[in-house]
Amino acid sequence: MEDIYPSRLHPTAEFLPRRDPVVHSQWHEDAPIDLEQTASFERDGFLVLEDLFSEAEVAFLQTEAGKLLSDPDALDQETVITEPGSRELRSIFRIHDQSAIVARLAADERLAGVARFLLGDEVYIHQSRLNYKPGFQGKEFYWHSDFETWHVEDGMPRMRALSMSVLLAENTPNNGPLMLIPGSHRALLTCVGQTPPDHYLTSLKKQEYGVPDEDSLAELAFKYGIVAPTGKAGSVVIFDCNVMHGSNGNITPFHRANAFLVYNAVSNRLGAPFGVDRPRPDFIAARGEITPIEPVSGRLASEVAA
Repeated sequence: MEDIYPSRLHPTAEFLPRRDPVVHSQWHEDAPIDLEQTASFERDGFLVLEDLFSEAEVAFLQTEAGKLLSDPDALDQETVITEPGSRELRSIFRIHDQSAIVARLAADERLAGVARFLLGDEVYIHQSRLNYKPGFQGKEFYWHSDFETWHVEDGMPRMRALSMSVLLAENTPNNGPLMLIPGSHRALLTCVGQTPPDHYLTSLKKQEYGVPDEDSLAELAFKYGIVAPTGKAGSVVIFDCNVMHGSNGNITPFHRANAFLVYNAVSNRLGAPFGVDRPRPDFIAARGEITPIEPVSGRLASEVAA
């Protein structure tokens, strides 16, 4: 397959034109988001949806997250990622396969329906994780485009995927919220440096390859600015696979947690990686037989509890 987004191949970074749509469906009156929201996602590469879930549903998700974080030994140990230099939990991957409640969340019409509309296709979960940034100890996530890594290391061919971060604690300007550069999704910023074997063993703690150079980052930031969407627990931040994003460390006593779901179009399923010899494990990037999500309607807590 032709590599239309080559990265980590040249000694200097460059901006490659985006050759894929941002919104893959034509808006219509029955769409799950309104026309203004659709235009906002197209323009900025992200969207914040509030009040999708009731207080009871949010509490239900928070309780489940607390159970998972309190007993990591009960989980597949390969999927449990700690902070660099400590035993503090950073992420739990493939969480939708380890929690029926998160699986139900991923299939919820309020999320999966939006993903299907924006991607213009049936969708499946490419990656899921529970992210936790503890008070005082939570480390930063450096700037990056998810697609750059998914393309080079996983074999995602086109920009037809998106992420949804379901906030499980309030995101404030102080506790290391997600930061994005709106408009940065319109071009791929290539990265410099050959990817070492089994890069994921270190990159999930701290990424050193597949990160943008500072001069190009500065160019993007001065051109588009930086935003940090905040919101109460239950808010959902949706962002395009190629938008530049990251987060600061958390030196406040207030933790931050989110359920992170990556939806990929079925037509965009993974092939051979474009920049490494061996793809990353399935718990990071779903491969092989793909089962499209059948969106489920109804209240989250009551359905799963039953």
